[in-house]
Amino acid sequence: MNKNKLKTYAPQAREEFIKIITERAALYGITAKKIEPCQIKGDYAFISGKPFPKSTEKSRGELVKRIESKGFSQVMEEAAYTWFNRFAAIRFMELNGYLSHGYRVLSHPQGQSEPEILEKAQYLEQLDGLEKEEIIALKTAGNKDAELYRKLIIAQCNELHSAMPFLFEKVDDPTELLLPDNLLNTDSVIRQMVDEIPEEDWKQVEIIGWLYQFYISNKKDTLMKAKKAYRTEDIPAVTQLFTPNWIVKYLVQNSLGAKWLATYPTSIIKEKMEYYIEPAEQTDEVRQQLKEITPDSLNPEELTVMDPACGSGHILVEAYSLLKQIYSERGYRPKDIPALILAKNLYGLEIDDRAAQLAGFALMMKARQDDRQIFEKQIKPKVLVLKSASGRVQGKKESAVIVRLIEIFENASTFGSLIRIPEELILKLSSIKQELEHKKEDLSSHDVFTGSQYYEDLLDLVKQAEILSNRYDCVIANPPYMGGKYMNTRLKEFVRNDYRGYEKDLFSTFIIRGRELAKEEGNLGFMSPFVWMFISSHEDMRLNLINTATLTNLIQLEYSGFAEATVPICTFTFTNTHFKNFKGSFIRLSDFRGSENQSPKTLEAIQNKKCNWF
Repeated sequence: MNKNKLKTYAPQAREEFIKIITERAALYGITAKKIEPCQIKGDYAFISGKPFPKSTEKSRGELVKRIESKGFSQVMEEAAYTWFNRFAAIRFMELNGYLSHGYRVLSHPQGQSEPEILEKAQYLEQLDGLEKEEIIALKTAGNKDAELYRKLIIAQCNELHSAMPFLFEKVDDPTELLLPDNLLNTDSVIRQMVDEIPEEDWKQVEIIGWLYQFYISNKKDTLMKAKKAYRTEDIPAVTQLFTPNWIVKYLVQNSLGAKWLATYPTSIIKEKMEYYIEPAEQTDEVRQQLKEITPDSLNPEELTVMDPACGSGHILVEAYSLLKQIYSERGYRPKDIPALILAKNLYGLEIDDRAAQLAGFALMMKARQDDRQIFEKQIKPKVLVLKSASGRVQGKKESAVIVRLIEIFENASTFGSLIRIPEELILKLSSIKQELEHKKEDLSSHDVFTGSQYYEDLLDLVKQAEILSNRYDCVIANPPYMGGKYMNTRLKEFVRNDYRGYEKDLFSTFIIRGRELAKEEGNLGFMSPFVWMFISSHEDMRLNLINTATLTNLIQLEYSGFAEATVPICTFTFTNTHFKNFKGSFIRLSDFRGSENQSPKTLEAIQNKKCNWF
């Protein structure tokens, strides 16, 4: 994969998408300075004297509400990345043969300028919202190709809605209004995506994560150069970091893989895990301690993996690959495995909608690679965006326990998976869920529209509480790195109160929270700045891991060993239980300069433990 191409294309694409989305909003009388009124006269909605279909009023009204809530710039940014994500997803699917009709939507296999889907439009009446007569009329008109192509794009997105609603919202969503014009032009955003990125790069699902990281890179640089506390909406951009593939493999193989091998030491999976570090020889005392917490058997369907800061899903995708091998080894039918993994094994949490969209998409693509019918099975990846309690549920008269639930998630978009659910509330979640579902069912017909959404919002909070109160076999993450001076007031106060001793940087609070999310005998893996090993302000962190957990292995990268990070890095795994006198394995790469040397030197150390950096 040519990352230099992606690095050049994606930031420019962001600027272009924002520009054309903003121009599209202006067409409907919506600008940063003013929102023109909309008047209904007969079958038309009039904006600044221009007629639009009457149906425009509803979508435009929703768009205006979003702008009033979030601000014009934020909504334009969100609409831009939503369409960027959708086009990237469609591009990936068309080149990998994952679209139901088999035609290309954004390009043509023979390199023609007209997209194949436009050429074959008359054969696509199965797409949601298309009528054959209308398609033929537009196709034969001679000057309606742009209008037809727009309808085809929207129909394609609607078809994908049932399989991936987190990325492709339904037809009347306000983002449809902002679908850019002139998509058939030779300089359109679609043509740029097709021309700038080589087709072979779209064969790897990791391209989605790299595109996202580079897409936000200019914004990230601007925010970091400002050297001031970050607003909630800026936290994802400044903390998002796509983890190198070899480190992801190391983390997954030495947490999930290690758990499997502890129970099945002769498993053939070991031969396929090149970054797995064989544990050192232990004393009889330690072996006995390990035996006491190691189950005699493991059910693949009960193994759970959580990434509490999942980004675009790189760790979850690698965990999927290893779980697939685990299921296969236990004799499961290949066609059953993808749906089981998505439904039972993998969990991801995020505060960033766009990253979560891509994480869900990446997992669906892994599953689609193995199961051609996965889209029809209505199974959704368990990737959850933690959202703050909306204005709809605040200030309402509810029982004390529901009010408490609302209070806990008041700042979920800022605190994310660091939020802890009190034990007394955990015990009541099931009854709260039943109560809300009954109230939703009992709504009268005139209350069903607004009331239904109100209870859906509350049920979403229950779902968030459930996933945050569960405990998982493996917790694996590349958590956000953010020193205290860059935390906004709300976040700084929260970590100071709830994570005292670990508040110097967000990464340390996430490691502590990760331990709480893991089962007592669970395995954990993290990538983080390595300052916690040395400096006094992270002493509590060191003592926590040394005295109450067990470091199984750790790799300290060379200072410039991770090209995408601005701080020196280490990556490590540990068990959530303390084993006295356990011998860990440690690899020190300080003498090997450059990111290109970190992976090969790690493999060399794993294969030859007598080398002087093991």
